Amino acid sequence: MEDPKKKSTFVFQAGILAAAGMLVKVIGLIYRSPLLSIIGIEGNGYYNAAINIYTIILLISSYSIPSAISKVIAQRLAFKEYRNAQRVFVCALLYVLVVGGVASILTFVGAPFLVGKNSNAVVALRVLSPTIFFSGFLGVLRGFFQAHGSMVHTSISQVLEQILNAAVSILAAKFLIGLAADGDATTRAIYGSAGSALGTGAGVLIGLLFMFGMYRLNGGIIKRRVERDKTWHEESYREIFRVIFTIVTPFILSTFIYNCSTVVNMTIYSHVMVDYKKVDAILASNHYGIFSGLAVAVVNIPIAIASAMSSAVIPGIAASYVKGTFAQTRKQVTRAIQMTMLIAIPAAVGIAVLPRPIMQFIFPQKESLDIASGLLAALAVTVVLYSLSTLTNAVLQGIGKVNTPVIHAAVALVIQVAGLIALLLYTDADLYALAAANAIYSLVMCILNHLSVRKHLEYRMDVVKLFLKPFFAALIMGAVVFGVYHGLILLIPISRLVLLAAIGIGVCVYGAVLLLIGGVSREELLAFPRGYTLVHVAEKLHLLSDRPEGTRKKKKRRRKKKKKRRKKGQASL
Repeated sequence: MEDPKKKSTFVFQAGILAAAGMLVKVIGLIYRSPLLSIIGIEGNGYYNAAINIYTIILLISSYSIPSAISKVIAQRLAFKEYRNAQRVFVCALLYVLVVGGVASILTFVGAPFLVGKNSNAVVALRVLSPTIFFSGFLGVLRGFFQAHGSMVHTSISQVLEQILNAAVSILAAKFLIGLAADGDATTRAIYGSAGSALGTGAGVLIGLLFMFGMYRLNGGIIKRRVERDKTWHEESYREIFRVIFTIVTPFILSTFIYNCSTVVNMTIYSHVMVDYKKVDAILASNHYGIFSGLAVAVVNIPIAIASAMSSAVIPGIAASYVKGTFAQTRKQVTRAIQMTMLIAIPAAVGIAVLPRPIMQFIFPQKESLDIASGLLAALAVTVVLYSLSTLTNAVLQGIGKVNTPVIHAAVALVIQVAGLIALLLYTDADLYALAAANAIYSLVMCILNHLSVRKHLEYRMDVVKLFLKPFFAALIMGAVVFGVYHGLILLIPISRLVLLAAIGIGVCVYGAVLLLIGGVSREELLAFPRGYTLVHVAEKLHLLSDRPEGTRKKKKRRRKKKKKRRKKGQASL
């Protein structure tokens, strides 16, 4: 059994990365509200159109680099091949230099073609183009440290990146809109979206500088490891480039197809609403901005846990799988799914029961509140589905089945597109068709990924432990939170304060019910960050009915001794 005190366990590292991911998302939501007030719904629509195209190009050029590189390096570190690991790092830097540079130039030049009918998003996309180049190097450095089992560097860089992103986005948007004060509303919206894009680039740059500084700081240790490496086989750069291409390419394809559904949805929605249903183009853009920039942004907060867990789990799974310790691999998969579901399930229930208070807390703009709240409730189920599909994607990639998620993502995308087109053409679902398409896509991915993980790892999910118990505890929590919020709001008409109080009570109720029904054991709780503190609190509140393994064994031995003494006494009589 792994020592729960060891901070090198992937659960602890994943906890650090997940906490940073949550903080990044929270900072993102906090600054989005004042930014939205500055650039308006129209400017937000242009920014989201540009950021969606930028994201797709980033997915192709460098987004998958951290996961792919961490997997390749971790496999070499598992056998203490430090020289080969360093050679992989150097080759990865050369790879992103070429690919990132080409992608950045093509984005700047081809921006008018890439945005299609939404020509007002060209400026924002061109501002974002240099960020693609820098993101590749940032990804390689993050992957390098993740392969060495350290998520702290990545976590800090992510937080710094988001803080500077928030500050520069707000200040740049305000400044540029001021320059366009004499222009019309659309001109000001275009300038505002460009300011938002500047913030994204500034954030990536500060993250890159921090990671480079950390690499230089650890340069001595890295150099000594390479010099002491006695590995008999030194991989050639030709070999390494071949490995990088064969590993990175499927990673890119999988991540690209997995995430390009956003741009596909945006394109289909715009064409159907504008060309077939004759909705004004600006209105359609504004509506999509509400869906993507508000509702989806909130849903992505808990999904960030799964993304963090995926980044943390790939190196460990790759290392254990390549060594042939499949039981350890299955144990890591179970712990990763458990930790993710323990957060994703209650988050989904909370979003479903209090969508309007949550949206009002983050984005209080009245003109979009009703639509955004309804969409948020409709998207609640995707928190669980996307979290699980993201994690199982990482598991398949970690065990070397890198092509499998590509096929699954393609199948899911085709089914989703068919469903979205049918809903938009033959119903009045409008934006809710997008929510339904997201649910369809993530559900198909979950099913296909689960079947593959089960086949290749001979893995069987404990459905009761991993899903049903957390869901039962979350239902109790949801009922309590709903009652507390609507009861307190009658006494204290301050929505934000009441929401925070309801969430705090809900967290306590969820944790208590989960422990009482055996949803988390003592051993599992100890593996979590601050595990000993959590166990201590649970024991004080009499929420843990089981005892440590050592205590149970001692009691069992004592019972055996008593039984033997009784038998001896009966024999002497």
